[in-house]
Amino acid sequence: MDDASPPNTEQIVFGPFCLVPHKRLLTRDGVPVEVGGRAFDLLLALARRPGRVLSKRELLKEVWPDVVVEEGSLRFHMTSLRRLLGDGVEGARYIATQVGVGYAFVAPVQLQQPVAGALPAVAVPTPAAASAVGRLPSRPRLIGREADVEQVAQRLERPVLFTIVGPGGVGKTSLAVEIGHRLEHAVYERARFVDLAQVEDAALVPFALAAVLGVPVQAEDPLAVVIASLQHSSQLLILDNCEHVVATVSDIAERLRESAPGTALLATSREPLRARDEQVYWLNPLALPPDDEHLSDDQLLSSPAVRLFLERATAGNASLAVGSNDMRLIADMCRRLDGMALPIELAAVRAATHGLSTTHALLGERFSLGWSGRRTALPRQQTLRAMLDWSYGLMSPTDCLVFDRLAAFVGPFSLEAATTVVADTEIDATTAAATLDQLAVKGLVAVDIGDTDDIYRLLEMTRAYAKERLALRGETQARLVQQRHAAFYLRVLEQLGETPDEVFERSARLGRQLGNVRAALEWSFGPQGDPGLALPLAAAAAPLFLHNSLLAECRIWCARAAELLELGYFGTATEQELQAALGFVLMFTRGNSAAAEAALLRAMDIAQARNDQWAQLRLLGLLQIFYERIGDFASSLAWAERAIAIGEAIAEPEAIGVAASLAGVSHHLLGDQPLARQELEKALALSAPSRRSRTLHYGFDHRNRTGLALARTLWLQGHPDQARQWADRVEAEAVALDHPVTHCIALVWTLGIYIWLGDLAQAKRSLDTFTRVAHTNLLGPYMAAAVGMRGAIAVREGFADEAVRWLEESLASLHGMRYELLTTSFELALADGLIQQGRHRQASNLVERTIGHCRSSGDAFALPELLRVKAAAHKGLGESDAQTQALQESLALARRQGARAWELRTSMDLAQQSFEQGDLRQATALLDDCDARWGPEGRDSADLRQLETLRQELGAV
Repeated sequence: MDDASPPNTEQIVFGPFCLVPHKRLLTRDGVPVEVGGRAFDLLLALARRPGRVLSKRELLKEVWPDVVVEEGSLRFHMTSLRRLLGDGVEGARYIATQVGVGYAFVAPVQLQQPVAGALPAVAVPTPAAASAVGRLPSRPRLIGREADVEQVAQRLERPVLFTIVGPGGVGKTSLAVEIGHRLEHAVYERARFVDLAQVEDAALVPFALAAVLGVPVQAEDPLAVVIASLQHSSQLLILDNCEHVVATVSDIAERLRESAPGTALLATSREPLRARDEQVYWLNPLALPPDDEHLSDDQLLSSPAVRLFLERATAGNASLAVGSNDMRLIADMCRRLDGMALPIELAAVRAATHGLSTTHALLGERFSLGWSGRRTALPRQQTLRAMLDWSYGLMSPTDCLVFDRLAAFVGPFSLEAATTVVADTEIDATTAAATLDQLAVKGLVAVDIGDTDDIYRLLEMTRAYAKERLALRGETQARLVQQRHAAFYLRVLEQLGETPDEVFERSARLGRQLGNVRAALEWSFGPQGDPGLALPLAAAAAPLFLHNSLLAECRIWCARAAELLELGYFGTATEQELQAALGFVLMFTRGNSAAAEAALLRAMDIAQARNDQWAQLRLLGLLQIFYERIGDFASSLAWAERAIAIGEAIAEPEAIGVAASLAGVSHHLLGDQPLARQELEKALALSAPSRRSRTLHYGFDHRNRTGLALARTLWLQGHPDQARQWADRVEAEAVALDHPVTHCIALVWTLGIYIWLGDLAQAKRSLDTFTRVAHTNLLGPYMAAAVGMRGAIAVREGFADEAVRWLEESLASLHGMRYELLTTSFELALADGLIQQGRHRQASNLVERTIGHCRSSGDAFALPELLRVKAAAHKGLGESDAQTQALQESLALARRQGARAWELRTSMDLAQQSFEQGDLRQATALLDDCDARWGPEGRDSADLRQLETLRQELGAV
């Protein structure tokens, strides 16, 4: 019996794919791939005849034998099939196009017969790919660069500043990417790629670095944030295309090398950075064959330049026939192009579509570079212009027009964006789209296949050239193109959505468009720009900048836009959003300034006039926290009460919950703990789980802040165990939100709880995290607060000298920034430290001033504790009557506030005083009453341990 499989069970294997015709099955690494019926038939038709160009007519007849269809259907299915196969990803090639003829399958193919009964292999899932932002581009296939790779890689085995220098198109980027792939994980923890071609303004280079490193920038000096994130890591940072921002990159490189010595810097540029300790590697063109007509084909192929040309040409046209005479034509073209990689590739693409002889003739007629022997003496930009002049001269007038207008784009763009910007009365959208496709085929527009529509991109050098050509068409046409570009991205930004979730999701997808948004803003605000577009564009772009934590950049554009309000935007929704964003970013980047207050109040007035209740609620939250931060607690409560009215008017759980949160926080700080707990628990019951979209929308996380206030309230009410549970929970939730401001707010409040509990070990761990997050993101008030927290912990440990110094330093900084939320707690700790030093009169004066401020500002939650510390100062001064009066006042106020924690501390001090005055019975009664009313909770907290110690001491007397 013949066990061989019948012919109809053949399998066609190419790369990781296996095509099983009789089962109509396509697998990748053994895992079935979902593919449509027509696409499957197209793939089968091509794969069964590898290397052969099948005309469009042949394919239409074979795949649609009984149906009349247009060529557009064929192109649609072919595009889908290429995307499904990953054609072009990491150099993989499956289907090549012969322009005007048809398609060919160019991957190596094997025909196999399956083993009877064998099961398809199952691919092992791999971890999800890292974020595309900053990830190394696909590994290039380098030809003739083995020695360059070895030399550069060897020099970068230790962290240095290394610059690959050479003219545009020589292959600097490809070499740098290969080095990155080689050294990542082998030498450095990771390699990150920064494409500076997308950054036109040198001032934005630090923001580009921060974005690639995934570091949120919420500070004035983004480079300091970058440095902080790199200080304790081992990374290779590739800075590509530095020439147009060389001075800025030079300064940045020196700072990075000085402050982050474990970071290696690999730059590519047309000129050295001329930075301190820079090592430069001049990248030469590819080696060329000698000009000898007697060389054999094999000898010509030994030249890297010839191999590159031949590989790119045959990849673009699988049926391209190359004879001995053609090899000499290729060698001659490579010599004329001086071994420059990119011009060679452009010529090869042209040869694939127009033939070798025609391309050689055009090169001789129109591309006279004159490089031999004096290329290095010419400006490198002129070299690039000569190369691109040749490419430009080969294009039709329509190609040239489209190419010039594409200069408006910075970074990736979509087909829709291109046709919108390019099309006008001279050229319709259909022609613009077809021409874009031709430019991509010719290599003048790069195509990056991915999971977004933004697949097109001009290389930096081609965009610079296109800008020059566009300028030559006249100021009017250039302005119209830029205007259409800005108007297009304004429409895109205006479609971010209405709900926080919509804005979050769409902003995430627009992350790759920051370059185009910035370019649109720069032009709109520029001397040739359109102020009518500038202001709404800045307002619409604010959510995108905030999504990417670019607060300082958002502030710049919003501030500039605010100067144009007289153009007819007063009182509009656009001004409302602009002022709201401006107030928020000013508050967190410049402190609690009068300008931030004015912007928030103006936005609130507009929202009221427009009866936009949800906007009012969002702004009331910002105003409540603003006045809380400056220490005006009465005003903070007033804004919270207005939020309650708005929440009731909206009559939705989220709105009512947000309002209750604001009110609860205000009542807690004002000292009404029972009412605070009631409002806070109501807010938590109505609020949904924390989501980053909501956090970004409101500017901070209301639910997280509610939990923090509840934890503090529970401690004050005498529930330390519950307080600890809530503190741990909300801190973990804040970490998960990946929002530095929310994380710092959580740590500020939980640190206070751990200090109250006496868990100084946990307080120190949290302080380390708090300090790191504050410094990494340059959050000034929190950086100052970290010093104060260190002092507060030191007071509890009994290290008064260091504590007093740290607390005084922190308080001076916080007062200077109008950040008064923590000053009462720090002044309490400072008074304790002064008492420990025996400086009782200074402590008494400090506490008296703080009590006066709290009574006037409404910051009442700590008043019982302030009065208790005041009594301690009077005791040190020997003022017994004043001590008793202060303790009695503290006890009465603690009971009115429902603050059993303060009541316990004051009762213990009263008991100690009674004992020292000889009234053992009164002292014992006070302590027994505290113990009986407290219950079992929190017996391991510092205060209850002290209570037990006092009871034992008195019982032993």
